[in-house]
Amino acid sequence: MNNYLLGLLCAVMISGCAKTVVLNEEPYSEKVKFSEYKIGNNDQLMISVWKNQELSISVPVRPDGKISMPLVGDAQAQGLSPEALASELADKLSKYIRGPNVTVIVLGANSASYSSRVRITGAVNGQLSIPYYTDLNVLDLVLEAGGLTEFANADESILYRKTPDGIKPYHVNVDDILNKGILDTNYTLRPSDILIIPESVF
Repeated sequence: MNNYLLGLLCAVMISGCAKTVVLNEEPYSEKVKFSEYKIGNNDQLMISVWKNQELSISVPVRPDGKISMPLVGDAQAQGLSPEALASELADKLSKYIRGPNVTVIVLGANSASYSSRVRITGAVNGQLSIPYYTDLNVLDLVLEAGGLTEFANADESILYRKTPDGIKPYHVNVDDILNKGILDTNYTLRPSDILIIPESVF
């Protein structure tokens, strides 16, 4: 479980003992920045060695963060950029072939897809966890989840968002969005957002 989900779980557990202070303001929304990609567990890599087709392979990153390839054996991949891994592999291969030219391409960025997913839970017809993509908003996520159940207390929904000051809960009026066309809280989502739709208390 990553640190964000663990933090959210703790926040929800604490809220069971004390009422969560939900913020009635626009959520933190600094532009999403994408830094140099770092290889992670379960990523699928294509490793090509120029003029050495027998060494060119498609390989997954194992749970221990390593890959295996001919001549090299095991090599650490997790935490390295594709360019850095290519350089490491070329250095190892240079013991066996002259001037190896290695290219690493990430065919499946599975680790990034998991860590940046957006999620919706609570009184929806299908609780959901999907990869983040640009311009996804609250309404999109609710519709992806098949809409609300008849027990949903949609005007008291909470969006949990990771900010520079920690995880913060923001009020979202999903009832306004779905039934009244009032889009004030139809926020654009960010990586790792979690939207919780509570049930009505009878």
